[in-house]
This record gives sequence, C-alpha cells and structure tokens, in this order.
Amino acid sequence: MSSIRPCVTPAIAVLLSVFASTQVSAAPDYHPIKPTMSNQTITLTGHDLTVDEVVQIARYGAKVRLSPEAKQRQADIWGLMMEGATEGVPIYLFNRNPGSEREVVRFTGDPLSPENRPELRKEQVLDTQISVNPGREGDYDAEIADEDVARAIMLVRANQMTYMPASPPIMQALIDFINAGITPAFRARGTTGEAEGPISVEITAALGGVGEAYYHGVRMSTVEALRRAGLKPTPTDAGDGTTTTVNVDVTGPAALLVADARRLLEWADIAYAMDLNGMNSSVSPLFTPVQTNRPFPWINYDAGRVLDMLRGSYLFQDDPTRIIQDPESLRASYVRQGSMWEAWAQLRDDVTLQMNWSDHNPAIKVGASPQDSWELSTPWAMRYYVKGGKESNGQHGFIFSNANWDPYPLGNQVEAFTIALANLDVAIMLRQERFQSTFFTKTNAAEVLNPAAAGVPYGGQGPGSWLNQEVWQHIQVLINPVPPEGYSIDPHWVEELDAETNIKVERATLAVRESWMLVAGDLVVGARWMDVRKTQDANRSFGTAPTAVWQAFRKIAPLAKAGTPLEELPPQNVPALAFIKNTPAASFYPGGPPMPAGH
Repeated sequence: MSSIRPCVTPAIAVLLSVFASTQVSAAPDYHPIKPTMSNQTITLTGHDLTVDEVVQIARYGAKVRLSPEAKQRQADIWGLMMEGATEGVPIYLFNRNPGSEREVVRFTGDPLSPENRPELRKEQVLDTQISVNPGREGDYDAEIADEDVARAIMLVRANQMTYMPASPPIMQALIDFINAGITPAFRARGTTGEAEGPISVEITAALGGVGEAYYHGVRMSTVEALRRAGLKPTPTDAGDGTTTTVNVDVTGPAALLVADARRLLEWADIAYAMDLNGMNSSVSPLFTPVQTNRPFPWINYDAGRVLDMLRGSYLFQDDPTRIIQDPESLRASYVRQGSMWEAWAQLRDDVTLQMNWSDHNPAIKVGASPQDSWELSTPWAMRYYVKGGKESNGQHGFIFSNANWDPYPLGNQVEAFTIALANLDVAIMLRQERFQSTFFTKTNAAEVLNPAAAGVPYGGQGPGSWLNQEVWQHIQVLINPVPPEGYSIDPHWVEELDAETNIKVERATLAVRESWMLVAGDLVVGARWMDVRKTQDANRSFGTAPTAVWQAFRKIAPLAKAGTPLEELPPQNVPALAFIKNTPAASFYPGGPPMPAGH
C-alpha cells in the first residue's frame, strides 16, 4: 500500500489554516427557532423534499427519518465506492487527490483493510479538528446567526447525502442532530457559493463532537450538546471526506427564500386589491377578455387572483366620477406581479430540483451497466466500471468524475428572481405616491377624513418609520448582476470558475426583506383610502379579502382622533409591517385560481 495523501483542496487548505487560529465567540444576535412542529416527522427519500417541508423542519423543528429505500441506496453507494477502490478504479477525492493532484494516488487496495482503514479514519479526524472552531473572530469569521438557515443547510445535506458515499453511521448521526435540536456553530463565509467544501467539513466534524453547537438555542461545546441529547460523537470512516463538493450552503437558504417570497407575494396581491378599492379604480384591465388577448399564464393567474379578491366590490358598480384609466403603476401592477410569480415559480422549481437528487462529485450509480447506453461500453467509460464484490455485496456500477457541483442553473434563477422583484417593487412604491394626486383620486383624504386620520402623506411615514425612497434605493443596489468571476489559487488553474451563488442568494434575501417594508406601506395607503371611500358612501363594499384585511388592520392601527398634532401621529407602517409578517395573507384569502398547469 502507498502512504495516504491528505485529500484537501488548496482552497480549503488555506481556509483551514486561517480558521484553526481563531477564538470562540458566540454570534451575538443568534436567532433560535421555535420548535412548534416537533411532534411531526417527515420522511426523506432523496427525491421529493418540498420547500414547505424545509420550512417545517428548519424553522419549526419537525423531525426527519430516512425512507428504507433512501437508507439502502446510501449504504449501497458507500459500498460501491469501497469496492471500486478495492478493484483499482480511480476515484476522484477518494483514492485520488483533488484539484491539480487529481492523478496522485492516495492509497491502493481495499479502503476497509486493516492497513488502510485506520489511516483513512485518522486523516478524517485531523482534517475536521483543524477545520472547525475553536471559534470565530472579527467580521470575516462571523457565524450564521439564524438557526433556521443552519438547519436548512443540514436538512438539504441529509437529503442529498442519500446519494453520497458517506459511511452509514455518519448519515444517521446527521439525522440525529436534526432531530435532537443540535445546530453546529457554522461560519457564514468561506466559499464562493460553488461546491461549498468548508461548511460540509464543519458538519462532519460536529457529528464527531468537534467545535461548538447550539442545543435548543443555547450555545455549548458540541460534546456537551451530544451528552444532553443522549447521543455520542460519531467517528468518521473511509469515504466521509469525499462528500464536500455540494452546494447545501446556498440551496438551504434558497429554499427559505422561496417560502418567504411566496408570503410576500400573497400580501402584495391583497395590498394591490386594497389600492384599487382606495383609488376607485377602473378594473377592466383584469377582465377575462383582456387576459385572453395576451395569455401569459402567470400574468393571467395574478389578474385572476386580484379580480377574485375584488368580487362584490363597489368597483363593479357604475360610477360617473371614476376615470377610464389609472396611473400605470396601478393599472399595470398585475403584469409586474404576475411576472414576479413566474420568477418565483421558476426559482421554486430549480431549488426543489437542486435539493433533491445529487450534485456530488464523483457521481456513483449503483446497478448501472455497460449496456445501458452506448457510451458506457466504450473503453474510457469501462475504466470507471465497478464489477462488484465483497464490499458492494456483489453489486456493480459506475463511478464518474463530473461537474454537477456547478450550481449555475440555481444561480441564474436567483438573479432573475431578484430583478423581477425589483420591477414589482418600483410599481408598489410609485402607486403609493399617486394617491397624493387629486388628478387620480378626485378628492383629498383630509377633506373626507379629519386631517389627523388622513395621516402623514405617502405611506404614513413619521418618526420611527421609514421612507419608501430610502427602501427603494437599497433594493436598487441589490439587482446589479454579480460579475462573472474566474479565479484559482490552484497553480494549474484546475478549479477556476466561481459561481458566487451565495452572494446572489444573500442579495435576493435582502431584497425580500426590504420589499416587506414597501408592501407594508402600501397596505397603510390602501387602508386609508378605503376609509375615505367608505366615509364617502357607507354602502360601498370592497370584496371579502380586502375588507377582512382592512378591518383586522384597523384593530391594531386605528385612525387618529381629530385634533391630534401631526408630529404626534404614530407611524402606521411599523404595526403594518409586524401585521403582514406575522399573519399569512392566506388566512384572509385562502382560495383563488389554481397556479398554471405544470407549476
């Protein structure tokens, strides 16, 4: 047997040497989850995990288990890699080194032999010990502060690990961590968002008791967290160091992004319906004949949703004071919102695909045969064929190096999502401004309501609130595309593409957070002008969903009493933001047309 060469890429080696010297410091603003769904269990199969299930597990503490098929598949994949190495098949990251040393032999023969196995285990221990906290220091070494994000990363890794050659005990240990409420203290930076490497090493290290973790939201040593949970550290085995070329550090947060964006879009639709009521709008752009003239499925979908929300509204009654066309920001909002729904659906579909199946390198296909497709019978393909033997329980298959680790499909959709959101946001911002113009409203709110109830113009901002323009400027800078990058610390430039997917997901997440404020301000404006229209004519109705939201909001943010000085008016945007973030829009409007077929 040859001496075992460490399987660490140059990039990871640099990171490990940096992180090994840091000191422990807990994230000062750590946000633990509230495990309100801990009595529920979701089965992981590796191919049908949904965004809703990610939320239930990552954010609300639902437990997980592996399906028998997924557990067997994972064990078979590990066994095939052990057998492949025994048969002398060259395997990237296992019996061959990574990067520019990809042809360097790390070991020969059976990895589970008495000579090889102890050495491979020892290498794994050394790698994990130097890679993980004792801690972080400074801004660069900041940690993930949201437990739901860390748990989403762990969950996606567990689901994808059913296609990876991790040892079965390590697979089970990760499931146990999720179910026990043990969340390692992960670094927030360290990769470019492409085959994340360091964070997967941290996960494996934590399973072995290395570093620090949060147990039910309380920080302590990982060993102590394991003790309190009634668990023991799980030592690594041959193959566990090969499972680093995946993208769970961006896929997990992207799944939460999709969930949060849906809630935002549902509120944007209701706020739009309220604006239409408040403006005494012509709703003809939403009508079915108009939509069939341009059958973009998602635009038609959103127009149908808003039209349905307005069913029963006074807007369908004749009104000689109503103008034929609203300002474009109001009249065309369903186009921007429908386009945003389309971008959301595409991102949801790509995230769902990405977190199921596998982006692991190498790709290990148990049971694949040379006759399955023409290329598999060629001499080059047969070099990577595992005939089958003791370590694989007689099963055969192929082990191929690949580029599935490149998350570019997901990265593209994240950027498209952010741009579509910004194009919706500008309409939300501008339609609030249009309520200041009597050219469109045909009246002044202060002339109908008392001046105090009419509030501060343009969204109800006041001391302690925010300006829409300031929020919009934050959103504008988030939509600039991340420049494509190619760089390598490998002297031979073997690994030179950077996807920057983590930066793209961070920007999209920030854009959603900022957008909540614009929608909150829009709800304030819509509600105020619904007050105006109701005061003008008490017989007016607004549709079930807009009415329910308007009434619920007025309970927490009543109109100001006459005579209240302007400087003493409390900002209504602040309670509006808390209202929409804490209350699902679906609780006011659970129905509506189905999403376009196939989505």
